[in-house]
Amino acid sequence: MVDTRGLSCPIPVVMVQQAIKKDAPAKLEVLADAKVAVENITRLATTSGYQVSVVEDGLDFKLTLTK
Repeated sequence: MVDTRGLSCPIPVVMVQQAIKKDAPAKLEVLADAKVAVENITRLATTSGYQVSVVEDGLDFKLTLTK
């Protein structure tokens, strides 16, 4: 789980990119609290070969990246 809540772009994208490069997980969950971060993480994930599902939970978003 990568928790990017409270951080401004591009930090959330960098955190997810590092998690992908480090472990190349088949599934990665990400918490975000900004639509811009969700959009940027989704873009990164799809170009890295992941499918992305987003669930809005109050003010937060839970992204699930799967290969």
